[in-house]
Order: sequence, then structure tokens, then C-alpha cells
Amino acid sequence: MTKTTFERADSWIATPPSSQSESFLSAVMVVRRIVAEHHDRPSLVSRVACEVGAEIIENIRHSGEDLSSVELAERYETSRTPIREALLLLEKEGLVRIPQRRRPHVAVLDIAEVREIYRVRAVLFGAVASDAATQRTPEDLAALRDLLGRLSAAHDAHDLSAYLWANVEFYNRLTVAAHNATAKRILDSLLLRTLRLRRLSLSQPTRREKSMAHHVQLMTAIEEQDAPLADVLIRSNHLHALAVLEQIYAEGGIPSPTRSRRRRRPAVTAAP
Repeated sequence: MTKTTFERADSWIATPPSSQSESFLSAVMVVRRIVAEHHDRPSLVSRVACEVGAEIIENIRHSGEDLSSVELAERYETSRTPIREALLLLEKEGLVRIPQRRRPHVAVLDIAEVREIYRVRAVLFGAVASDAATQRTPEDLAALRDLLGRLSAAHDAHDLSAYLWANVEFYNRLTVAAHNATAKRILDSLLLRTLRLRRLSLSQPTRREKSMAHHVQLMTAIEEQDAPLADVLIRSNHLHALAVLEQIYAEGGIPSPTRSRRRRRPAVTAAP
């Protein structure tokens, strides 16, 4: 992460960034892009949303874990109103569930919802890859090659977090190269729902091997303007990831909701 990105992440969280990992700060910036895209300046609500959202993505907060507005208000030294607003933003993006008359908690995705998400993403990214193969500019190609290099370096270093975030940036840049604003809006709306799942699937070494091979082949297809092949490759990549997740779910690798899990965190002073 560059110093500029580090400084940008700093302004969107209440906790000192020096105490956070690079992966956590990357998660903050992705949440900021999706959840707080209409916020020109950091507010307390957007800071809470970005920080709690990043904690969910990074598995600091686990599936089914309670999100007490009282404890969060104590942590951020504020009233419960901005906490509720922040959790509503995260609920809209599928990271939080707020049942009626029950405490909010980290969303738990069942396998049926996972299948729906991955099948929709496979179709949409197939269209994006096809468009990118025919619409990409020299600048798009240069950016995608650079990100492919980052993916390869992270893969060779067995760095799961670096591979995940390079993967996120590669797919985001691919949607830019496709010049398909409608597809990008829909895919962005699904992004935060998938990040925990993508980390989980990519934690399997064989999955990372397959993912890396797919990316190399996809880059070649885009360079050669082979739209049908790009479509097939990216769909195949998503369906392979889904198959890995289905196996993990079947083997009980996804924790069941633990609504009783609670934790107290030290209060922090939110930036003005």
C-alpha cells in the first residue's frame, strides 16, 4: 500500500492506522468506495461504517457475532444514533443483519445465497470480460498487466492477503476497461458480500493455483481481443471458486451463527 493510500485510509477510520495491518486498511478503502461513495468528507457515521465493515471483512468480527449499539457507542464515544446509521449502511451492502426487535449481528451467508451471488457474478463478469477484450485501451492493458504482476508476486510469496487485494483491484480495473457502467454498479453492489467468501476460497492453495492460471489466460485473451474466450475463462474461474466454497460448507468449514458471542472493546476517540 502506498503512503497516499495509507493516509487516505487514515482519514476514514477512528483508530490510529499504525495499529492496523495493510490488509485491514485495504478493506477500509474498499468499504469506503462502496458504502461511503456519496460522502465527500469523512463523518462519524462513515468512519464507523468503514471500520466495522473492515473488521467484518478481515474476520475480526465473525459471522453471527452481535453488534451492540451500546458497546459501539462507548467505543466511539458517541450516541447510539450514528452507530445505528452506520450499521444501516452496512446492512444495505449485506455485511450486517438487523432483525426486528433483535440485536444487529454480522451477516451469515447460507450456501443458497452464496450460489446465487457467484452465479450472478459469473454471468456479469463474463459480459465484462467480453467487453473488456474489445473495448480496452492501451492504458487499460498497462494497468491490467501491472495488476497481474502483483497477483503473480503475491501468489509466489504465498501471501493470501496481498493476493486477495490484488485480485479485487484486477477485477475492478477490468470493469473499468469494459466501459460498462451498468455492470460495474451491479458488481460493486455485490462486492462486499463476496470478500469474506473470496478470502475463504483463496485460502485453499489449490484454489490460488487455479485462480492464477485463469488470470494469466484471461490476460492473454484480452490482449488478443478474444471476447468469447475471455467470457468462458472468467465464468469458469467463478464456478471453480463456487465449487470450492460448496465443499467447505459441506465439510462444516463455515461457522454457524453464534448470537451469544459478544466482546467489549476499548473506547477510542473519533476524529472530529
